Amino acid sequence: MAFHPTRRHLLQAGSALAAGAALAGTARAQGDWPARPIRIVVPYTAGGFTDQMARLLQVGLQQRLGQPVIVDNKPGANSIIGVDAVAKAAPDGYTFGVFIAAYAANTTLYPKLPYDPKKDLTGVSLMGVSPLVAAVAMNAPFKTLAELVAYGRAHPGKISYASSGTGSAAHLTSELMRSVTGVDMVHVPYKGAAPALADLLGGQVPLFLDPPPNLIQPARAGKIRLIGVASDKRLPALPEVPTFAEQGYPALLGSTWAAMLAPAATPAAIVQRMSEEVARIIRSPEVSRRLEQTMGTFPEGSTPQECNAFIAAETAKWAQVIRSAGVVLD
Repeated sequence: MAFHPTRRHLLQAGSALAAGAALAGTARAQGDWPARPIRIVVPYTAGGFTDQMARLLQVGLQQRLGQPVIVDNKPGANSIIGVDAVAKAAPDGYTFGVFIAAYAANTTLYPKLPYDPKKDLTGVSLMGVSPLVAAVAMNAPFKTLAELVAYGRAHPGKISYASSGTGSAAHLTSELMRSVTGVDMVHVPYKGAAPALADLLGGQVPLFLDPPPNLIQPARAGKIRLIGVASDKRLPALPEVPTFAEQGYPALLGSTWAAMLAPAATPAAIVQRMSEEVARIIRSPEVSRRLEQTMGTFPEGSTPQECNAFIAAETAKWAQVIRSAGVVLD
């Protein structure tokens, strides 16, 4: 029996051919990736923790992918400018971002973000976790966490603590400390970690929680005292500093972290490939050693799914702290 195609059959065949061509084009594009330079947006100035983490990847990715990798610093608005640049970038696998804990906190701190964290961005890989360390000035009236708690309870509101800015990991972890220890402390926000550390070194402020990279050298030089790590395990770079959990405060956990994200519609195959490359670099002996010993950071290297789950958990955790502490932006 002869087959005579109808208009419906022809349309279906045409649609199938178009879909097949589109899939083939996508496959070719992913197979050719990367065919030009890749941009990694860092939403902070050069030299800080986020920038250092991005540049750790830069050389390794260039070697493994065979294309230039450009670190593009876009600071401002507590990282929102840089994050928005990634969220609105073409989802073609040539723009990624390296973000830190502020990305999770901003979801609660800013009711009207220019991007939707759930719809516009997707995780690629959790790169590293850097637990915050409590540092006290040499002239502070306490030398240990136990002494700080005793002094604070005896002198409510007399302990001030520095942070690198309202809503920063340093601020929120300090608020968590205030909550779990029952010590009433006064927040002194600074415009970045450098001026906060300068006043800690000068004795103008007695307490500052910050990631280890900024504190390791001053502590080794005897210019500040480190009294606790907001982690469930000690840092290889600071083995002599006990965790808060060891000192009776297991809930006092706070860190900054670095994660690579991409525009949400980036092809899954490209996200997966980049995730695998990032993990290989992060877990390499040389990079792992630098992270642990120099930066006080635990190497990670996760799947995209694990990265998204981690960020979701961090967003929920810091939302609770922000609301409980009544943190509002100035």
